[in-house]
Order: sequence, then structure tokens, then C-alpha cells
Amino acid sequence: MPSLSKTHEFIDDIFSFLFPVIKGTEMDQLEGEVELSKLQGKMTELLLPMRDHFKLDIKQVCCAFFEDLPEIYIRLIDDAKAILEGDPAAYSIEEIVLGYPGFFAIVVHRIANQLYKQEVPLIPRLFSEYAHSKTGIDIHPGATIGDYFCIDHGTGVVIGETTVIGNNVKVYQGVTLGALSVEKKFAKSKRHPTIEDNVVIYAGSTILGGKTIVGHDTIIGGNVWLTDSVEPYSIVYHKSEVKVRKNETSQF
Repeated sequence: MPSLSKTHEFIDDIFSFLFPVIKGTEMDQLEGEVELSKLQGKMTELLLPMRDHFKLDIKQVCCAFFEDLPEIYIRLIDDAKAILEGDPAAYSIEEIVLGYPGFFAIVVHRIANQLYKQEVPLIPRLFSEYAHSKTGIDIHPGATIGDYFCIDHGTGVVIGETTVIGNNVKVYQGVTLGALSVEKKFAKSKRHPTIEDNVVIYAGSTILGGKTIVGHDTIIGGNVWLTDSVEPYSIVYHKSEVKVRKNETSQF
């Protein structure tokens, strides 16, 4: 099996390779080529222990991954822009890269998802669990997530394996995109919801079920429990009653 510490090291290394601002330096072309070569060697090292247990063409996996890395980077820049445009407290892309756990979780997911689509076993899950341990954001590597994805705050977000998320979707803390049933017999079926383009899901909401579709340009309010589909351009909210009465006696 691959080394757990080396999977963590690989994520940290590729994150700083994609975003050198993490190290507080800029990288010229020669340095970039050297670092890329090191990353290729580290990925090969991660995959080697698995070759006797799985049918895995290590060279093909590595080549496909690094060929797709420029596209992954472009998508990540768009994700950072989505966070910058969607969060009035954010002032620069650099701030998001350096200090936003939601962005780190998205970076790791896009890397893990690429390997998941190549049917690489175990390692994508180890990547996602590393991000989970660092951010409190649990995104299964199999989840399909479109462009301009924004996780605001992020703690407690859960996104299941067969979730499909469109473009320009914003998710707040405590959101769960989960399954109605956890029975093993449904393992190969669509168990998690589909979220179409331009949807905002506010804090604490839970959306469950493989047949549940949230239509595009919809707003899901906080603390909503949803197991049925929603038409596009909807506003879904949970209404709770809050009462305020005057306290006649001071407790201080």
C-alpha cells in the first residue's frame, strides 16, 4: 500500500508547485521543470507499491495526470476568482490561495478526481481525506464538480460520491449533499443529488437522494432538509419562529 505520509507530502508539494506564493517565492521556467520532474517521480513512487495488487499502468497514469495538470490549474484559478467575487471579505487571489480552506479542499478534489476518473484505487481517497483532516470539508473524489465552484467558510461541508454539481455554484458551511440510503446494494447507483448551474446553498442545509435535482438559478436557504427535486429559479427556505421578549430583571 502507498505511504500515507507520502500521499500528504505529494498534495503539499503539488499545491506549492501550482501556487508558489505558498512558499513566498516565484518560480522561473527552469525551477518549474525541475519541480515538475520531482513531482512525476513522487507520483510514480506512490503508485509503485500498488502494482502487484491492481491492474495499473503506472506510466500511463502519470502521463495522463500531468498532461491534464495545466487544465486543472486553469479551473482552479476560476474557482479562486469565484471565491473572490462571491466573498466581500476576500481582497485578492493570493489571500484565497494562502488562507481559504475551501479553496484548498477544491484543489485537492480536482487532483483526486482526475485520478479517480482514471480508476486509480485508494490514492484519490487518501488525498480527499487529507483535505478533510485539514479543513473539515469532506468531498468524495468521485463527485463531479463544474467550474467556478465556491465553498464559503466550509467547515462541515459533505459532498458524496455520485453528486453532480454544475457551474457557478456556491456552498456555505454545514451543507450536506448526501444519500437517502447507505445500503451497500446501492453502491453502484446514483445516490447523491444533482445541483444545476448558478445555485446557492446556504449554511446547514441537507439535500439527499440520487433522484433529487436542484434546478438552475435556485437559492436554498439555511437549515433546509430537501429530498425532492426543485424547479429552476426557485427559492427554498425553512421558516422557524423566533420570539423575543423583554427581560424585566437584570441578571448582572
